[in-house]
Amino acid sequence: MKTLNWNIEEDVFDEYVWDKATAQFWLDTRVPVSNDLSDWRTLSETEKNIINQVVGGLALLDTLQSEEGVNKIRADARTRKEAAVINNFLMMESIHAKSYGTILTSLNENAVIDQVYHWMNNDPQMQYKVRRINEIYQTGDPLQKKVASVFLEGILYYDNFFLPLWYRGQNKLANLSEIIKLIIRDESVHGTYLGYKFQLGFAELNAEEQVAFKIWMDDLLDDLLENEFIFTEKLYAPLDLVDDVKQFIRYNANKSLQNMGFDARFEQATIEEIHPLVKNGISTETANHDFFSQVGAGYLLGNVEAMTADDYDF
Repeated sequence: MKTLNWNIEEDVFDEYVWDKATAQFWLDTRVPVSNDLSDWRTLSETEKNIINQVVGGLALLDTLQSEEGVNKIRADARTRKEAAVINNFLMMESIHAKSYGTILTSLNENAVIDQVYHWMNNDPQMQYKVRRINEIYQTGDPLQKKVASVFLEGILYYDNFFLPLWYRGQNKLANLSEIIKLIIRDESVHGTYLGYKFQLGFAELNAEEQVAFKIWMDDLLDDLLENEFIFTEKLYAPLDLVDDVKQFIRYNANKSLQNMGFDARFEQATIEEIHPLVKNGISTETANHDFFSQVGAGYLLGNVEAMTADDYDF
């Protein structure tokens, strides 16, 4: 064992992402989700149920990422600083998973929370997602594991992110959506960084290997999207948002592919085509929940700023 010397530069992007990720540190306890109760009580039981399901689904996916995914990816680190960066990612994924529990307990009685956890542990589409991704984490090669992580954080999460942003665009559930926006910023960093590391490894493959890998990746994306769209139809039909959510998913699929150096898959899925309330929810100015450190959705310490589409894309 040799000491990690941070003065030795192996990959300049490692240190850049370390600085970015650590500057963006936050905790769910700083966001008073219970202040959303006045908005929560105005919602129908159907709306409450769907919000609980999207939050519960995120809790399941982030549990997978914090307990399995990040550890598997860290084992393939190309540099020692990369391992340190991924350690930060692991910490934040655990905070994300806890944050969803904070949301559920702040807005619901225990009996309802138990129902949500039972649903997400048994819903066929949710369980298919975690099983499919975890199979790759357990048996895939380093590049396959990075693809699985980028698709999980960059596509599968966003089906569930849509609804809090949609409500925020209507000036509702500000604190719940504040947490979601903080998580989106983290996931944007994670996806960009792992996409970059994927590109380094992919460039080392010969032409034949690259073609074969791209076929595998496209098949995986098709499989995940097929399941995701079934989930979308089931979850969002009562709110008449199915088409809008699918477009949001396609847009984020394009961003995930581009993070890994590939062309966009869906030509019509641009930022302009995203539901205007969701775009408004993304760009709504940050709340300031911590007077001293000024931690909010623009949560660089001491510098509160609005979250824009550029922040969302990282």
